[in-house]
Amino acid sequence: MQILRTPDSAFENLPGYDFKPNYLEVQNLRMHYVEEGNSKGEIVVLLHGEPSWSYLYRKMIPPLAATGYRVIAPDLIGFGKSDKPDDPNFFTYQTHMDWLKEFVEKLDLKKITLFCQDWGGLLGLRLAAENQDRFSRIVAANTFLPTGDIPPKEDFLKWRHFSQNVKRLAIGTIVKNGCASELTKEIVAAYDAPYPDETYKAAARKFPALVPITPDDPASAANRKAWEILKTWRKPFLTAFSDSDPITKGGDIFFRRLIPGAKGQKHVTIANGGHFLQEDKGEELAEVVKTFISANP
Repeated sequence: MQILRTPDSAFENLPGYDFKPNYLEVQNLRMHYVEEGNSKGEIVVLLHGEPSWSYLYRKMIPPLAATGYRVIAPDLIGFGKSDKPDDPNFFTYQTHMDWLKEFVEKLDLKKITLFCQDWGGLLGLRLAAENQDRFSRIVAANTFLPTGDIPPKEDFLKWRHFSQNVKRLAIGTIVKNGCASELTKEIVAAYDAPYPDETYKAAARKFPALVPITPDDPASAANRKAWEILKTWRKPFLTAFSDSDPITKGGDIFFRRLIPGAKGQKHVTIANGGHFLQEDKGEELAEVVKTFISANP
């Protein structure tokens, strides 16, 4: 197995993304993250999913940082500016959990407000459940925490099959197709920037196959345990799903019904937002997060 690292030159002049890079080591792999704002402010962690990277949060980071928060947006291992092992079998649900947990521990992040979307929720919600003392609030957007006990939607199964069999995984185009708004060629190219060729896409290709779709999936038991904790979670919990995502539509109802901390919160539906609602409505989402934190000190 090789550990690939995208050349810095690939990230030059990306539209809207001129943040200073930061790095730390997790299990001998270099993990990149954006950190902006007040180093002593409320910590807001923004977790991306499949097949995006921290570029997805470029519209949310500046307004949150300007409010005085310490805003942190990591690139998961295999994505963005983070190291990219080229063996798909190296990636499991648990390895991603382990890397993310070490990331949070090494930065010693506490009183976190988590914003998570797509796989950012599959990882972040479980991370919060397993490390309750580090988290104060959660915003869940177009995500879920599957156990395999509920059959997946047909749209997801089609995506899973496509991702595992297509010869070239066109990441920028996939993000474009998951948005309600039109993306310029330059923005599509920015989502492609971390991946010079297919060997760099092992993590992106593997993620869909790691979603638990049967009760006996390797991650199912741990996710069930996380749900048992979330069902007792009384810290503030907000849903901010979009209105135009066939993959996660309706998932917000589960959170609102099952998580005590969601009761009484002003849950929102983001109009004209696709699966990648941060791309479609990033500034609006930043305002949602700001209002949520202010309302739940």
